[in-house]
Amino acid sequence: MGSKKKCFDGSRDGISGLPDAMICHILSFLPTKVAASTTVLAKRWKPLLAFMPNLDFDESFRFDPRITCEERRKGSESFMLVVDSVLALQAEANATLNKFYVKCEGVEQNSVLEWIPKVLKRGVLDIDLQIPSSRGFGSNSTFYPLPSEIFVSKTLVRLKIQFQDGANVNVEGDVSLPMLKTLHLDYVKMDTRMLQKLLSGCHTLEELLLMNLIWKESSEPEPCFVSVSVRTLKILKFSRFENFMKAKDFKPIVLLSFDIPNLVYLEYLDTIADKYEQVRFDSLVKASIGLCKTSKQIENDNNNVTKLFMGICNVKILYLTEDTLKVLGCCRETMPVFENLIHLTIRTGVHIGWKSLPHLLKNCPNLQTLVFEGMHHIYRKGRACGDVDEDGTCMCKNLDNMRVKKDIDACLSSSPVKVIKILNFGELCGFCEFCDVEEDVAGQIKQVKQFLETMPDLEKVILYYNTPEDEDVMKVFKKLKKLPRVASAKCEVQIISDNINLSFTFR
Repeated sequence: MGSKKKCFDGSRDGISGLPDAMICHILSFLPTKVAASTTVLAKRWKPLLAFMPNLDFDESFRFDPRITCEERRKGSESFMLVVDSVLALQAEANATLNKFYVKCEGVEQNSVLEWIPKVLKRGVLDIDLQIPSSRGFGSNSTFYPLPSEIFVSKTLVRLKIQFQDGANVNVEGDVSLPMLKTLHLDYVKMDTRMLQKLLSGCHTLEELLLMNLIWKESSEPEPCFVSVSVRTLKILKFSRFENFMKAKDFKPIVLLSFDIPNLVYLEYLDTIADKYEQVRFDSLVKASIGLCKTSKQIENDNNNVTKLFMGICNVKILYLTEDTLKVLGCCRETMPVFENLIHLTIRTGVHIGWKSLPHLLKNCPNLQTLVFEGMHHIYRKGRACGDVDEDGTCMCKNLDNMRVKKDIDACLSSSPVKVIKILNFGELCGFCEFCDVEEDVAGQIKQVKQFLETMPDLEKVILYYNTPEDEDVMKVFKKLKKLPRVASAKCEVQIISDNINLSFTFR
């Protein structure tokens, strides 16, 4: 133990008297650059940088839009030198490393990739590399190849890579990551065979995130087949790159198979596959589904999603995008029963009808909470938004069509829902040429009225109304106050606004 020193006020310097291992442990909780700067306080601390188990290089806060390109370049070079110096210092000491975290904009991605083998030699457990770019995704991305050493690490437990210039995953030999539990790859390019090889080498994987995934063209003539079969997996986020999904030459997955019996959380954003060969989620609790059709699938009326939803029908918490709602509209007759579903969130859109919603609610016999992100729906010029057409029906204004209203009322009257939450209440539909604020809000109030009149188990309706005008909140409050409580006389209505003084609760 080093000698105790006195501070300027005469008191004892307790930190300097601590053992080296304890000081090193304390410094590891600081950003590495800050920890390095503390060595000016005590020369004894400088060698301790070589033994810090956690390296945290976060320069994301440094970038100011007002600085010049030259200043930015010099700052990036300085950052690179700091990282290189610390890594060299630790390499000389041959110290073990737990975590290597880097987040910085404007650095050379190739240089960052050169750091990976260096930290792997030191038995690193956690690699987290985030290199954002001011250009954003898809702007002349290079897709640098990840070093092969990263796929044969015997110590790596967590790997997270997000390069806005893209990363290319291509391994010639086998993949062996026996300790890996968490794998996050954001904006990567690989072929389907590489994905199979990657997953086959991860025998203890619990969390897999593949975001902004781009399939690389394969020389093999076989159809695009993807199989995700990891028995240990508990969390899966799978998302294709949205800009490519909108391209005319975008190729959907032909065959897709999920065999993940222990999965608890699923986030699946993609175009629908031509065929779902197997869908097994025995333990699923929460799912977020965002599915859409390619232009070719729309032309061929391809809607092979029944098997997918059969595989997730045991879920308890479900989130559906507006495009998924449209896809479900084509399989109303084959829609499975969601026996365990208690919480359903639906994101609405102005280009999507609600014709699948009554069928969906009818097949949720134990649903307790229903959340709407907005109250949007399809709107056509010259027609009321509730008119029925080939794109679907709307629940809110279609009161003149008695047959449709009867079907909707029957669905709502049998619903066990106790709580309805409406986020972004009052938000405009967005079609400026025929968008009227008062009419839009009036239509949404009319929908709330239908809920109150037809849903007997309803206990609470919460409207999240974000408006800069206090008068708007008062108008909505007065109109809602006058609404009858035919089916649910004891239902509580709550308006929550940005102005807490204008938030109301009433029966």
